[in-house]
Amino acid sequence: MNISRLNAGRWSKFAIIFGAFFSIATVSTAIAAGQVNIYSYRQTSLIKPLLSAFTKESGIRTKIIFAKKGLAERIAAEGKNSPADILLSVGIGKLVGAKEKGITQSVMDTVISANIPARFRDPEGHWIGVTTRARVIFASKERIKQTAITYEELADPKWKGRICTRSGQHVYSIGLFASLIAHHGVEWTENWLRAVKNNLARKPSGNDRKQVKAIFSGECDIALGNTYYMGKMQTNDKEPSQKEWAASVKVLFPNSEGRGTHVNVSGVSLAKYAPNKANAIKLLEYLSSAKAQQIYAESNFEYPVKPGVPTSKLVSSWGAFKPDEIGLDQIAKFRKTASELVDKVGFDQGPNS
Repeated sequence: MNISRLNAGRWSKFAIIFGAFFSIATVSTAIAAGQVNIYSYRQTSLIKPLLSAFTKESGIRTKIIFAKKGLAERIAAEGKNSPADILLSVGIGKLVGAKEKGITQSVMDTVISANIPARFRDPEGHWIGVTTRARVIFASKERIKQTAITYEELADPKWKGRICTRSGQHVYSIGLFASLIAHHGVEWTENWLRAVKNNLARKPSGNDRKQVKAIFSGECDIALGNTYYMGKMQTNDKEPSQKEWAASVKVLFPNSEGRGTHVNVSGVSLAKYAPNKANAIKLLEYLSSAKAQQIYAESNFEYPVKPGVPTSKLVSSWGAFKPDEIGLDQIAKFRKTASELVDKVGFDQGPNS
């Protein structure tokens, strides 16, 4: 009998058995890694690259439920039976609103704290900012020659009939108005809102892209808008007309020579009854990392919140700016007052009302 051939056969069988065992163990490990359930106010396509990278790195799968509104209310209605681990929100209003509804829980994590500056985190750990967007002025390249502007200046009569904006009650508008209350007080902001209302070209309507379209068509000369909409328009191959709108305007960063431009956030919260809490915290930590910050900011034309992470070339092309460093938690305190002032002056009724 050939002993070496016999031993070789035995080792071959052992290798097959070991390989099968290793494969089973690998599958079991992947299953054990589990998943994270995300309720998202952001469209799935916008966050998919980021979540795919997280799964590749951690082995943890992600499941997304997207809706433009009502997710916080859904989590509240589901109560302890909610499958939600994370709520992904846009704007400080939704983040704080979720906390006020009692559907989030605190995460005091050293990794997150080291990565994300305090002004982009809830002091009690109920939300963290992931990216920022600046509330800027889109201005006609043809009709506006000035290269600097302030929010305060929008009340100047020289802008009468020349300003467009979306609803004053939209979360983006309320964030800006609340920041003005934080800086100037309630009475000043009420007078400012009334003056800006009288300078409007029409009743507030449409989204931020529609404001740029209105400048392109000559309906107004300047408009309030979030920076990332510029990126969406400039790269919109499906609707080339939006590229034309974008090409007709320039981006002015208000108050860059003073306190800085108002910024808001997209952010995340850990759901109160998160069934996959450990995995959810791993995702939160990942979202605060330099790698994730760059992926997310580049895919959505936004600014990273982690210091030192570069912006995309397209975003950088709009120019450098100084962000307002007031804490978002401070701005959030004045959301309700800002909303009341919008109604008090009849902002959404438009000029001459």
